[in-house]
Amino acid sequence: MPLTRPIKPILRATVGAAVEIAFILFLFYANLLMGEFTRGNGVGKTLVTALYDVITYKNFGIGLGSAILGFAFFQSLRKKL
Repeated sequence: MPLTRPIKPILRATVGAAVEIAFILFLFYANLLMGEFTRGNGVGKTLVTALYDVITYKNFGIGLGSAILGFAFFQSLRKKL
């Protein structure tokens, strides 16, 4: 069943927002992971141990909150331009 006309823009906006938030979250975790390797540059530090240190509920909450705030900030800039 094809989507009706009013649903398409809403779906496009929702998917676009989710992609932007996911990208900001990806950048947050990439930054954390790089910091984990530069700060804890000890012998035997592997990618698995670094991921274990980085991926926590607390970090996910901080990252998700920051991603939503960043998305809202850039949306407000887009509306002003």
